[in-house]
Amino acid sequence: MITNGPEQFLLDRLETPIGTALLVSDSKGYLRALDWDDYEERMMQLLRRQYRAASLVPGSAPGSVRKALSAYFRGSLDRLGEIKWRVGGTPFQRSVWEALPAIPAGTTLSYGTLATRLKVPKAVRAVGHANGANPISVVIPCHRLIGADGSLTGYGGGIERKRWLLTHEGVELKA
Repeated sequence: MITNGPEQFLLDRLETPIGTALLVSDSKGYLRALDWDDYEERMMQLLRRQYRAASLVPGSAPGSVRKALSAYFRGSLDRLGEIKWRVGGTPFQRSVWEALPAIPAGTTLSYGTLATRLKVPKAVRAVGHANGANPISVVIPCHRLIGADGSLTGYGGGIERKRWLLTHEGVELKA
């Protein structure tokens, strides 16, 4: 019997205006994770939870991913939709992550509103936890979720990055 070994993911780096992004992709060209070099350990923990047997090796992310992300950071906000991605996670987490790209750039949504859209209005905290476990920062725009009072709540890459991303997308933030 032939068995396949653990899936191998490629780890690449991309310089952005808010730090070095870590790009993790698979052999089929799907983005599997995007995080920041100063949060590499957190990214590794998320990857271990979602892909127990996966291993990382240095490599290059697909050119289309690098081009789309670079264009996004230069102001072409719609380019994120061109990136092919895949996630592990639970069915509930995936439902949250799949809903996030429907929040247009330049807008925000509260955790409660997203929970209601997902038809689980009492699951605000669960939506928050799923949002916090999002492995593909920026592309799956978890930064677009904010508190019900309009406050910037936690972001895995740090509140200042969240503030930058929202401002970059044209969101007017409270002072």
